[in-house]
Amino acid sequence: MVMKYQELISEFETTVESLESRTDDILYKAENGIAKTEKCIKKLRKRVLKKGFSSKNEEISFFKHIKPQIFSRLIYYVRLFNIESKRPRSSSKYQIEYLNNHINKLQVFFNDNLEFYHYYRRGATTLDEEYFIRGKSDLRLPTEFFHFFIDDQFSTCQDTTVATIIAYDMLIVYLQQEIEKLQSHKDTKTNTMKQASSKLFWTGSKTELTELIYALHSSGAINSGTADIKELASMFEQVFNIELGNYYHTFIEIRARKNSKTKFLDWLTKVLLKRFKDSDE
Repeated sequence: MVMKYQELISEFETTVESLESRTDDILYKAENGIAKTEKCIKKLRKRVLKKGFSSKNEEISFFKHIKPQIFSRLIYYVRLFNIESKRPRSSSKYQIEYLNNHINKLQVFFNDNLEFYHYYRRGATTLDEEYFIRGKSDLRLPTEFFHFFIDDQFSTCQDTTVATIIAYDMLIVYLQQEIEKLQSHKDTKTNTMKQASSKLFWTGSKTELTELIYALHSSGAINSGTADIKELASMFEQVFNIELGNYYHTFIEIRARKNSKTKFLDWLTKVLLKRFKDSDE
């Protein structure tokens, strides 16, 4: 059974590993992870509809182990993107509170699905035909999962729950690691900020500064292109005494402009050329 999908799974895992090692920009990872996982799920669905299953055991194995292995990544990246894109740019204290709050929200899911969670974790099989054969339904499922029933050819009543368990486990580990980083560097970061206090202030708009930061990041002119966008944004905030807020959302707005997407950069070129001209006169 596994061999039928091994090539697709191996290809997907290689893609994810490459993405995870390529950059430290977590929003880039999440956004691209969503796209790559959706592509893999579509391939997986197409293969299932074309080849079907030779037995109930094969169908159970697919929806209990194989599909959740891939689908969990989609849930993980979507949740990760939502959490990190709204993460406060303030002190470590507030970031830790924010991350802990999300850990608590994820734990609620486990509490709400405690019976099935224990069933899955202990490797039970007695109810597998109810949980992992298509065409069954379970009204105990949370309403947030109802939309997955639309595709009854590629879903069972609990394969999404398994995927969510796997995804939330990964998320909790990630959030705990982020909290540990913040706690271990809290004092060092505070001292560094005091020592590097700047008397410069950004008097343009936050959107203009965001455009400049992303341009520099895209150019590869800083650390040969290996610098994290979050690190760059933090540095500019410190140097110019400004809070950029959700700069990733600002970038999305810039990208969606109907006219020039490089409005500020175009203006910089214009004023610099004017300065050259005035100096020549």
